[in-house]
Amino acid sequence: MTSQPPLSPTRAFLALELDEPMRARLAEALPRLQREVAGVRWLAPEAIHLTLRFLGPSTPEALDRLSAGVERAARACGPREASVEGIGFFPPQGPPRVIWLGLALPPPVLQLQAECERAAVAAGFVPEGRAFRPHVTLGRWRDRARRPAAPALELGTTRLGPVILFKSDLRPQGAVHTPLRNFPLG
Repeated sequence: MTSQPPLSPTRAFLALELDEPMRARLAEALPRLQREVAGVRWLAPEAIHLTLRFLGPSTPEALDRLSAGVERAARACGPREASVEGIGFFPPQGPPRVIWLGLALPPPVLQLQAECERAAVAAGFVPEGRAFRPHVTLGRWRDRARRPAAPALELGTTRLGPVILFKSDLRPQGAVHTPLRNFPLG
């Protein structure tokens, strides 16, 4: 009997979707941002999301263990809105690597994020070592760059949800995110 090779781990994360009106406003704003901030590999508006918990390499069994806790957390949090809080860079000092859009989250969404963290740890994932900073990644620098001035950007509010468990495949042109499971809010 021939044995099957072990499946390679799935690179995964939990995220909240932004609503379509916000994606449309981002699509309108990106050309101006591209002119103002050079050297960035920008994400497409449809790929932009609010990561609640990066999981990293994950087995199907670990994702199954995680799902029940995430489903409970999502049901406990009704649909919510978040307001955009401007643009920033990671790391906070020195040459930037990431340009991001900040979000002000209401307390129930912060609680949802904390419950997703608890569900991840209960499913066997290593606890996140950094504090949660609500943001959506807009793009990344490939090469070392000077820190630009943060452009002004007023985009209003976005409705958040559902929580989605994504698979992330790294490719030379950028990551490709495939939804694996959907956890509606409320």
